[in-house]
Amino acid sequence: MSRVTSKLQVTIPKAIAERYGIEPGEEIDWLPAGEAIRVVSHAGRQHAPDRGRRLQLFDRATDRQRARESAARRQATGGGDRGWTREELYRRGGAG
Repeated sequence: MSRVTSKLQVTIPKAIAERYGIEPGEEIDWLPAGEAIRVVSHAGRQHAPDRGRRLQLFDRATDRQRARESAARRQATGGGDRGWTREELYRRGGAG
């Protein structure tokens, strides 16, 4: 926990500063956030990626989604790496 000094200064705990890359002399912003105050470092502030980067991120997300869908299809058709097929399971249970 930090304490506000008589000069209205606050010390950022070392673990927090290290985690977020805040260094001595760096400027930070204090932003109202409802019932709280949000502290944002200028170095840690994220800027919107440019069009090329957004397309790259979109393509990577699309590849991940296709891989998930492909894995789900393999599993649903018995092509998963379970060591048994759906038909074998039915035969063992006497349903086939």
